[in-house]
Amino acid sequence: MRKYVQEVVSSPYKIMAVDDDPGILDSLTVVLKRNGYSLVTFTNPLDALNELKTNHYDLLLLDFIMSPLHGDQVVAEIRKFDKDLYILLLTGHKDLAPPLDTIKQLDIQGYCEKSDNFDQLLLLIESGLKAIEQRKTISDMNEELESTNEKLKKAYLDIVQSLRATVEAKDSYTRGHSDRVSAYSVLLGKYLKVSDDELEILRIGGLFHDVGKIGIPDTILLKNGKLTDEEYAEIKKHPQIGVDILGDSDMFKNIIPFVKYHHERYDGKGYPEGLSGENIPYIARIAAVADSFDAMSSRRVYRDSLPIEVVKEEIIKNLGTQFDPEIGSVFLDIIDNHYDEIQEIKDKYK
Repeated sequence: MRKYVQEVVSSPYKIMAVDDDPGILDSLTVVLKRNGYSLVTFTNPLDALNELKTNHYDLLLLDFIMSPLHGDQVVAEIRKFDKDLYILLLTGHKDLAPPLDTIKQLDIQGYCEKSDNFDQLLLLIESGLKAIEQRKTISDMNEELESTNEKLKKAYLDIVQSLRATVEAKDSYTRGHSDRVSAYSVLLGKYLKVSDDELEILRIGGLFHDVGKIGIPDTILLKNGKLTDEEYAEIKKHPQIGVDILGDSDMFKNIIPFVKYHHERYDGKGYPEGLSGENIPYIARIAAVADSFDAMSSRRVYRDSLPIEVVKEEIIKNLGTQFDPEIGSVFLDIIDNHYDEIQEIKDKYK
């Protein structure tokens, strides 16, 4: 066994790396220390497992092809005693990565192809630690909420509200986006004649649907230009990060489908799970229309707001592909016959 600990530079989080190549571990140690992280390393996965059973770690960087256990086998053992450890799998080549089903089943948060350039790995680590930080904050609050009253529940709501505000305050072009998505979702829900309980889910879900963007690095979130494939892959993580932030609280359990699935498409080409048709929760199908309408009808850093006729054409073009055709058609009717209600929302949440 080979184990050594670098002096903590600035980050309070404990990170472990497991790789049977000492050279890789040396490089990781140097790069992470330079970027403010400390690292405990192991060349033997069995020794790493023993360490994880007795000591807490926040994030694990794990090689896939190792002896005597491959990375997925190590994760399977870890999940028997630790469901929360954030795990990033390192692969010598993307073709050697485990199947996607295995990654989902073992709750591996991501994987990264090994490279002499550590930028992508550092982005994944930064995003992971942000998610861990927010999950810990919410978890701490949940412990208090188990025995608290409505006043503390309101305080919890305010915390998540502040996270939402933090996301939107970063970018003036998306400020008010969540308020408008909330209001458009409720408006659409009324015309779809959903229940009052569902209207409340749409209202709260709209407010918090993008809270997971708190875990996306600002360099990606505020980029003025086209995202790379790697950066877009990071953006696509925000629904699951939002679920991680909200998911432990009973008061938010009903809005999880809104938060998690608002980027799914009716034709199954969306994310995070590629659900299609009626397999997508109904409120998430409503959310998809409301969210897309606001994205098209609002100003962005790379373009002005689209004319309403162009927005209508886009909705019509994507009925049955991006959007549930029934829900999309009802929203088109609102645009044609009740646009004053849409304008009222736009004026209120500029």
